[in-house]
Amino acid sequence: MEQELSGTIGVVVVAAGRGERAGASVEGPKQYRRIGGKPVIWHTLKRFCDWPKSGPIVVVIHPDDRVLLDAAVADLGDSRELVVVTGGATRQESVLKGLQALRGRSVDHVMIQDGVRPFVDVDLLDRIAVELASGKAAVLPALPVSDTIKRGDKTGVVTGTVPRKDLYAAQTPQSFHYETILKAHEHAATDQATDFTDDASIAEWAGIPVHLVEGSIDNVKLTVQRDIAMADEKLRGATLPDVRTGNGYDVHQLEAGDGVTLCGIFIPHDQKLKGHSDADVALHALTDALLATCGAGDIGDHFPPSDMQWKGAPSRIFLEHAAKIVRDAGGTIINVDISLIAEAPKIGPHRQVMREKLSDILGISLDRCSVKATTNETIGFVGRREGIAAIATATVVYRGAD
Repeated sequence: MEQELSGTIGVVVVAAGRGERAGASVEGPKQYRRIGGKPVIWHTLKRFCDWPKSGPIVVVIHPDDRVLLDAAVADLGDSRELVVVTGGATRQESVLKGLQALRGRSVDHVMIQDGVRPFVDVDLLDRIAVELASGKAAVLPALPVSDTIKRGDKTGVVTGTVPRKDLYAAQTPQSFHYETILKAHEHAATDQATDFTDDASIAEWAGIPVHLVEGSIDNVKLTVQRDIAMADEKLRGATLPDVRTGNGYDVHQLEAGDGVTLCGIFIPHDQKLKGHSDADVALHALTDALLATCGAGDIGDHFPPSDMQWKGAPSRIFLEHAAKIVRDAGGTIINVDISLIAEAPKIGPHRQVMREKLSDILGISLDRCSVKATTNETIGFVGRREGIAAIATATVVYRGAD
């Protein structure tokens, strides 16, 4: 008969890393990237919030990420208060701060979880709890190594094959008697022993027996961009993607001046565009196109011309705002296309830098940004050089909530 665990299990979720191997993203470090319509950290925390045996939860974050975390957990749907602490320069320092934050919260055991392991399951948590209930001070979820392991030298030459018998790949949550692992961490900090790669290593160093429990093949750590993409595909399942296209159109009058701003790039010219902001017709049209993909009105609803704070404002502010609205609604910007209609100035020499500007503002790759130009064959107001028009199209994929 299995023993019931007495006392409270605290949880420390470590999410203070920068995730460089996952590449840069406008969404922030990898723990805040969206998979299945929610940030990775949301999924990780949700697993513990829904597990009936978990007690207080501490989230250890980078000092720059409080706004990102607050936005990520706003709809977590858990009544308990998350304890948020700032991490240190290393994972080891961050874990110690998380453990110390549990002091005085009547915790008997603790589970230490990577913030980027969003697929930890109830069965694994229950297996760990059974081992803790039996009196074990340290429990490590792990899977036997199935790949052949080679040892190589600095020149890339194989120097030997490592027998894989008795080799295991460690996972989290690595779980412990709370006071035991806290003292081990504090002892390591005092001794300036800082070369540990996980918490089980610290327990081993402190002479605490670490017991293996079967891990979960689904309990993967999201490390590189491909991991995040695959996790997103897994959560979305086989459902059809919600692909939406928005269109935008804008025109501004030309008057005497020294140049025009188009796609965020100033082009010297003998005329300028008349408008309340910088009159960038291209970015105005694209702003409307993005807003259209989620039914968020148009540029005038968000930045009314009657509001003097937008007088002379750079239009990238409007486009960034629209992009944020799209992403907050669960959208991923796939492609943007702008057609400029003008007799002058010539757009061709500036197309590349315009595309680069769009890529920078929207945080999408250059190949997803298109800028084209045509004249109006001297017909109409454009043909008479009375104004410049722009037509924009945006393609966005939306992903539903879990």
